[in-house]
Amino acid sequence: MAERELDVLVVGAGVVGAGTALDAVTRGLSTGLVEARDWASGTSSRSSKLIHGGLRYLEMLDFTLVREALKERGLLLERLAPHLVKPVPFLYPLQHRGWERLYAGSGVALYDAMSMARGHGRGLPLHRHLTRRHALRVAPCLKKDALVGALQYYDAQVDDARFVATLVRTAASFGARAANRARVTGFLREGDRVVGARVQDVEGGGEYEIHARQIVNATGVWTDDTQAMVGERGQFHVRASKGIHLVVPKDRIHSTSGLILRTEKSVLFVIPWGRHWIIGTTDTDWDLDKAHPAASSADIDYLLEHVNSVLAVPLGRDDVQGVYAGLRPLLAGESDATSKLSREHTVAHPAPGLVVVAGGKYTTYRVMAKDAVDEAVHGLDMRVADCVTEETPLLGAEGYQALWNARARIAARTGVHVARVEHLLNRYGSLAEEVLDLVAADPALGAPLTGADDYLRAEVVYAASHEGARHLDDVLTRRTRISIETFDRGTRCAREAAELMAPVLGWDKGQVEREVEHYEKRVEAERESQLQPDDLTADAARLGAPDIVPL
Repeated sequence: MAERELDVLVVGAGVVGAGTALDAVTRGLSTGLVEARDWASGTSSRSSKLIHGGLRYLEMLDFTLVREALKERGLLLERLAPHLVKPVPFLYPLQHRGWERLYAGSGVALYDAMSMARGHGRGLPLHRHLTRRHALRVAPCLKKDALVGALQYYDAQVDDARFVATLVRTAASFGARAANRARVTGFLREGDRVVGARVQDVEGGGEYEIHARQIVNATGVWTDDTQAMVGERGQFHVRASKGIHLVVPKDRIHSTSGLILRTEKSVLFVIPWGRHWIIGTTDTDWDLDKAHPAASSADIDYLLEHVNSVLAVPLGRDDVQGVYAGLRPLLAGESDATSKLSREHTVAHPAPGLVVVAGGKYTTYRVMAKDAVDEAVHGLDMRVADCVTEETPLLGAEGYQALWNARARIAARTGVHVARVEHLLNRYGSLAEEVLDLVAADPALGAPLTGADDYLRAEVVYAASHEGARHLDDVLTRRTRISIETFDRGTRCAREAAELMAPVLGWDKGQVEREVEHYEKRVEAERESQLQPDDLTADAARLGAPDIVPL
């Protein structure tokens, strides 16, 4: 990237930054992407993992946002990433007779109608009205007196971190240059114009000057910090709202459908997640450490109290397998409550050569990316092709359905159980063949990880060799979700995973030890933070673990 001037340099590789790099490079622009930590290591790996139109925004009469998000949901399900984005049913319990069924039912009907009207809703079943008896058959976990009936509707879900890593790889496949562990320390100026960035190689050492005709700042909750490097007052401010999620085993909640429940502040989701449920989320202001937002004991109690209000068999602390906290980047407005701040996005050009994109929601990342590149193109003074990402499937999408149909044959050919083949197809799409090639070369990689049976040893090797994973934490937290899907938070399989990564990344025994020790300290600090009574003490406990693995 430092060798010659780029057309566009994107700072920040969350879903919006990765999407912006893909948009720019597929328009024929020379593109670079730099990320201070790992792909999706901030907000984009800690969401509710839903691709949804935002049913509650209908209630706020924000029809434009809902219409836009429903179109994106359809594109992702049907064309762009059918291997990664999957339909998921939700049950909405009704608690009042008569008016609530009419009110909520008309909202869900409008949601379906808006989806179908865009021509991208046919991949999902329509909503249906259920009696209380029928609802309790679908979700026997509910208290009988918690509902008088229910509505069932569909949205979609995604492994958010895996999706971002796939976006980055897709951009790279079209010629974008991408580097993680590359921190922007300042911007280069010529007069009032921003002409590049100083980028520090966090691990290899050294600082590079990367020149670009346009820079896109896509740093989410760090937007204000990044803007401060330019010395320009931002045209808008981003506030961080913390949302925490609990992960519990599938057998703790007996239901064949996800649940959506109202709380006094927002909505609560109980979302199917493989052999688990994800319960979330909270919505509270956060002005402490942005890199590692901490879930306090009070946050966990809040979610348990609200979900237990409708469950016949309540959940306890011992049922919680994993906890994670993320920060939503909300455009600061006049409202004091973060739950009322806009999920709209904004693009601005605060200085010549610098574009800022902020706000929005995960589902509409592609629209945000398009708007950011459109804005950058204004400053390029050259003819640039229109956005083509609506027609550009992500890596693994092409041929996914054909391979899915042939999964039994693939299992017979490779000797990998058909359930494992399905798992691989739903994580890598047609790139699953690359993972299976590793198994063919070394059959020992076809065995599951000890203590994390859902994942094959080959997936750890593949994360290091193909997906930009540089550390054990990258693999256990983001390339896989072992850190939230096991009661030990991944400590049992940490050493085995590190030893699998070692030959790929050239680690010696000392580095393997440092990786395992660093990961164990991180887990210990997270557990400690989750016992603290409030945000301040939880943040202090979480910061007890070092941020960077020594090399």
